[in-house]
Amino acid sequence: MKERRLTLALMDPPYESANSTTALRIISAALERGIDVNVFAYEGAVCLPLKDQAPHANPVKGTSVEEEEHPTTKAFISSLLAMGKLTWVNCGLCVDERGATNVVDGVKRGSPADFFKMASESTNTLVIPTK
Repeated sequence: MKERRLTLALMDPPYESANSTTALRIISAALERGIDVNVFAYEGAVCLPLKDQAPHANPVKGTSVEEEEHPTTKAFISSLLAMGKLTWVNCGLCVDERGATNVVDGVKRGSPADFFKMASESTNTLVIPTK
């Protein structure tokens, strides 16, 4: 059987819209089906795998950090990378603009040329833009 590969270009930063969560769910579903996945994170999406993210309490509800169980995109991405078959590349230009250098293990630094190469070698490419 021919190898299947999906490439996604993501642009939204974490927690700003449902786009990021939807993309992570698409990636998870593809990996569970044995599909190789490439991600090119561009613009604010380079902040999705930041190690500096921290769950928080909810003072309005009066819940602690533990009770709130607030998910982080860094944890989601780490778990996806642990599944194998995922290549995650952050745009280096976007990383520099945002100071987003402290990322989870497995995330690579690249350029728009990497996105072109990944898309060229993929069965399908999905671009999830900002608004």
